[in-house]
Amino acid sequence: MNIVYLTTEAVPFAKTGGLADVCGTLPSVVAAAGHRCAIIMPAFDSIYRTEIPIEPTDVSFAIQMSKDKLVGGRLLRSRLPCGTVPVFFVDQPQYFGRPNLYGDASGDYPDNAERFIFFCRAAIEIMKRFNAPIDLIQCNDWQTAIVPALLHAGSDEDGVIPHQADDPQFKLIDFAPEAASFTSSVKSSNDAPGRANQGRAPRLSGDTPTILSIHNLAYQGGFPADQFPWTGLSWSRFRSESFEFYGSLNFLKTGVVTADQVCTVSPTYAKEIKTPLHGCGLDPILRSLGDRVSGIINGIDTVVWNPETDRHLVRNYNVETWGNSKVENKLALQAEVGLPQDPDIPLIGLVGRLADQKGWDLILPVLRQHLVQHRPTQWAVLGSGNPSIENELRWLADQYDHQLAAYIGFSDALAHRIEAASDLFLMPSRYEPCGLNQLYSLRYGTVCVVTATGGLVDTIVDTNPDTIADGTATGFKMKSYDASSLDRSIGEALRIRYHEPEIWKKIVTTGMKSDWSWRKSASQYVDLYARTISLKRRH
Repeated sequence: MNIVYLTTEAVPFAKTGGLADVCGTLPSVVAAAGHRCAIIMPAFDSIYRTEIPIEPTDVSFAIQMSKDKLVGGRLLRSRLPCGTVPVFFVDQPQYFGRPNLYGDASGDYPDNAERFIFFCRAAIEIMKRFNAPIDLIQCNDWQTAIVPALLHAGSDEDGVIPHQADDPQFKLIDFAPEAASFTSSVKSSNDAPGRANQGRAPRLSGDTPTILSIHNLAYQGGFPADQFPWTGLSWSRFRSESFEFYGSLNFLKTGVVTADQVCTVSPTYAKEIKTPLHGCGLDPILRSLGDRVSGIINGIDTVVWNPETDRHLVRNYNVETWGNSKVENKLALQAEVGLPQDPDIPLIGLVGRLADQKGWDLILPVLRQHLVQHRPTQWAVLGSGNPSIENELRWLADQYDHQLAAYIGFSDALAHRIEAASDLFLMPSRYEPCGLNQLYSLRYGTVCVVTATGGLVDTIVDTNPDTIADGTATGFKMKSYDASSLDRSIGEALRIRYHEPEIWKKIVTTGMKSDWSWRKSASQYVDLYARTISLKRRH
């Protein structure tokens, strides 16, 4: 299969969250399984801060954004690390040459609708230049969700997909070239006459199968209706069957109703978004899609997140040697962050966004209780987000520096060390589409306390008499979403940790042996791709 991934984030080029981890890893694993993959994303400023070369091409294009506004762009290219998957960048400095991806301290950029409509239209312009048919397009989150609708519109009177290389100066682009030929991936159509369509369907059409991957339904790309003309389509297209949602333009809703399949990042989240509690207003539409909505758990990079080889740790370990090694990593972290060194005191770790969605409305009351009552626990926190949470953590860390170390910001190295050093890792999320830190924790022998939502349900097996007896327990699930339930779950985990060490050892080793690699998830994606293509051809 020839698969194109449209995204605004992919590690190491641009990242704000889990979307980048998916799009920076999944294409390489799918390609390793024998398929041809390519990524198209904006040329944000961040792409130049990697050590990976960014190459120019001689492909340029212009998008008629309005009657009086023609916006030019050019194509850059690179590739994912340790692989041959090409990454094509839409270079348009006025839209993408900014310090941040989506906004700044004052909020979202006011022209985000225009920026990402341009990106979607430019991505179509690039895809129709590929010298091989595209079997499937995977769109990711709201920023690329209107592509299926643009493709459908382009197959008739609006003409979003014109001139399939009729112009002899129309440059063709090699689709997913092999590593040996990577440096010669742009050709004139004269170099390969007729090669693109011999015996196969057009390279790109309104019938090209599409999948919309939703990484977080809460972010939908909702804008006033007056932003719709940037699409280049007539107002007759602004209707409830596609772009319109209660009088506004909604990118994500557009993709939900026009893509061939909708996929989320965990099976439980795929069910939750069909409910009023987690559907964010789109639940009636998602329910109407039936089995066109599915969920596949994200994988993790088991090379980067591997306690046996992790260069950030003072002592590496595996499922056989974790006991003493985690103690050594704890002592080293305590010294690093200024906590008293004590191999026996339980260390509780937290890494991630400081936001109510991540359960900080529960964590802070429990943390204060532990600190004020001088309970025998230490806490190591790494993250940024809500300023009021940041300020509260700074104040608590200053007042109780013997129990709490709080690093406001992000450090990849410190994140690895907290995972390796902690006894417990807290993820009491209000909702969690998938979650990655619980997967890192499992791999590093750090037991999680979580809420029973989204991907946390699908990845953590609650500890109870039955799961202890059959050896499947890997963590602790709160019984309800409140601070007292979180505190009780922490208490039960620590009780087993210090009074039933053999059970604790079994919980840790079961988690470390579980397979959450991308290889497992990628095979499910390949099955979904094949099924989507087959259904599209049948219809």
